[in-house]
Amino acid sequence: MKRFLSKLVGSSPVAPVLIAMTLSLGACVTPGELPPHPDLLQSSDLRAESDPSQWPSPAWWTDLADPELSRLIERALAGSPTLLAANARSMRAAALVAGVDAGRAPQVALDAASTRQRFSEHGTVPPPYAGSWQNVNNLQVGGSWELDLFGRNRAALEAAIGGRRASEADAEAARLLLASNVARNWYALARLLELRRTVLATREQRRQVLDLVVQRVRSGLDTRVEQHQAEGLFFEIERDLPAIDEQLALSRHALAALTVQAPQALDDLSPKWEQVRQPMAPASVPADLVGRRPDLAAARLRVQASLSEVDLERTRFYPNVSLSAFLGLNSIGLSQWLQGGSTVAGIGPALHLPIFDAGRLQASYRARHADVDAAIASYNGTLVDAVREVADQLDTLRLLQRQQEQQVKVQGSAEQAADLAMARYKAGLGSFLTVLSAQTNVLVQRRVSVDLKFRSIDADVALIRALGGGYREPAYPAPGDPVQRASRTGTTQIAKEAAPRRRTSPKAILARTQP
Repeated sequence: MKRFLSKLVGSSPVAPVLIAMTLSLGACVTPGELPPHPDLLQSSDLRAESDPSQWPSPAWWTDLADPELSRLIERALAGSPTLLAANARSMRAAALVAGVDAGRAPQVALDAASTRQRFSEHGTVPPPYAGSWQNVNNLQVGGSWELDLFGRNRAALEAAIGGRRASEADAEAARLLLASNVARNWYALARLLELRRTVLATREQRRQVLDLVVQRVRSGLDTRVEQHQAEGLFFEIERDLPAIDEQLALSRHALAALTVQAPQALDDLSPKWEQVRQPMAPASVPADLVGRRPDLAAARLRVQASLSEVDLERTRFYPNVSLSAFLGLNSIGLSQWLQGGSTVAGIGPALHLPIFDAGRLQASYRARHADVDAAIASYNGTLVDAVREVADQLDTLRLLQRQQEQQVKVQGSAEQAADLAMARYKAGLGSFLTVLSAQTNVLVQRRVSVDLKFRSIDADVALIRALGGGYREPAYPAPGDPVQRASRTGTTQIAKEAAPRRRTSPKAILARTQP
């Protein structure tokens, strides 16, 4: 350091002063010691299994073989205001990265001015200019370059890159949420349409029951009690139909809003329940959730950016050295402005060194340190929730499968009972009321089967979302990115430079968890 500063300031009389300030006063403002950061959880810590072969594809909705659903999802992804806002935030973060990267290079500027002014007769300007009006002209090219001796600019760039990549992951999370919401609303609409068909069949069956009971009352075989009971069952279905129609209207409105259309644009949309294809669910919880869910990737990248911001804050305790130079023409009067004697030039170093700031830098450094702890806690919480969500959906699917298997038996028994009741009625061995009662049970069981199938499909879509929907975090910026070279150093290099601790540092874990 001493040799560097000696060469930098040369034989200037300020050289001893600068060297003494750097070596003896540089330690006056120090960051001090802070407790280590908490550990970053890993999916293996939560006993998650590994099954990467069954990971969802990025365009997972195309596997459902439903062109209309795919069209709606793609329309939503193309025009959603929420998604457009997320993309705009990602573009803004990319622009900030480019700005930080540009600040690492030498800066050159051209300044030109021509001012008409009167000089004071009693000022510093001597005669003949004193007391006269003159043109003061200046044309100057200046440049400066901040020497990144302690990694300040590099840390700022890495923090900006982490923020940009986190914004990109946030946009992917919004994209995944939007696509899954469209799919879930689509299946909810299909369920309601199937439910309405079942309710209409139930209404027709209960109308027949009511007609039969009325005939039996007229014949003296039943009382008014049975008639009022049959009427109540029929009116109950008449009451349920408008409620289902309301849900259908709201479901279509929700789909129209998600796909950026007018509320009535999808009034004729009628997905066929029998054509619904259930997604294929993975068999276990993947262990490599880190980097595979966009919200997890965003949380991890924010930890990375926070660590870089701590490094940036720490460099503020060190000397900041910059070089500046200028070359131009300066004169009083236009006639001599462009002559060689009007040339001005200069070059020299500048040094800034904090000596005493009443604890401002230490406070800022501690705040950045706390930001890392908060980012780690947020990441750990997101990881715990991610593993729980996947486990919840897997258990839901497993138990729903068992319910569906039993429901097949229940529905089969109800249909057999209805067939037998009809056969007995045709043979004159039973009443038609028994037939209608058996048919009512069949319709009830069909309704249960529709609900179980919908819950299973909905859980499949929720599992796809919990698994990240096929998201893959890009390892580096896109080709042509001006900060690509800096991204390649990333946290892997930071982890190598981190001081060893008893516990594994967050930087080292981040380096291992890069996708």
